[in-house]
Amino acid sequence: MFLSIVIPGPSSPGRNIDVYLHPLIDELTQLWSSGVLTYDISRKQNFVTIAALMWTINDFPAYGMISGWSMHGKLACPYCMENNKAFTLTNRGKASFSDCHRCFLPHNHKYRKNRKDFFVGRVENDVAPPRLSGEELFDVVSEYSEIVFGLQSGKQKFPDFGLTYNWVKRSMFWELPYWKNNLLHHNLDVMHIEKNVFKNIFNTVMDVKGKTKDNIKARLDVVLFCNRKNMELVCDGSLVAKPRASFVLEKNAQLLIYKWLKSLRFPDGHASNISRLVNTEECRLYGMKSHDYHVFMQTLIPLAFRDLLPKGI
Repeated sequence: MFLSIVIPGPSSPGRNIDVYLHPLIDELTQLWSSGVLTYDISRKQNFVTIAALMWTINDFPAYGMISGWSMHGKLACPYCMENNKAFTLTNRGKASFSDCHRCFLPHNHKYRKNRKDFFVGRVENDVAPPRLSGEELFDVVSEYSEIVFGLQSGKQKFPDFGLTYNWVKRSMFWELPYWKNNLLHHNLDVMHIEKNVFKNIFNTVMDVKGKTKDNIKARLDVVLFCNRKNMELVCDGSLVAKPRASFVLEKNAQLLIYKWLKSLRFPDGHASNISRLVNTEECRLYGMKSHDYHVFMQTLIPLAFRDLLPKGI
């Protein structure tokens, strides 16, 4: 395994990353076409190494840079593409992919007819969007012209961008002669996803101020898109109250979890000393690494919340 390049987030090159990928693509093409002479120390002789790139592994922003499909807006999903049912939240102003998953269920699944527990009033009769093959994707991206790299490259957009497609460029990886024949082109890094999912779940259940997803704007959107009467804001004259959600812990239960985390001990090598990352006075976690989020998601969250939240949650 070779760590080719590491691009920092705030100063990432965006679509200009292809400038940095040019030497890599040239070497990969050479490895596939003519190979590289390599010395076998065990046999004391040379041989020709032939190699191919199977896929890339990246987080979601890097996925967009490398694949050429923008990860912003309602067409952000690189699999459903223009066939997804994402919509813009009225109060939060963000793209929401809520209830875009029922089309993947079997046609006779009971959730398809459920008008109450998903997007209010919606019955799902559509089938899953077609999955394009590598050859079909190659035919699509071949229609887009090369972009001019440089300071102005971020402002270049093809007509109808964000309406019928989210392509911002033709990826440099399509220059590899075998890339269109690969079954899989890009993978998502699970550790990044686990970290983000954990923060959203934990901060919402623990009602962390400024970080919970259960805020006023979310409650206003619930009225428009969901059938959750117990989640709606309660108005009393000029005062507006936010009823406590069933998935939010009370203060004493929150403190109980932080004290439990403070007392945890793990086998050597299983995780870092998480007890050092807990501040029971301020009721918060700090300094956690990616593997710590993984341990929380896989092991600790089920144990921590099982007896404190309602059974349905």
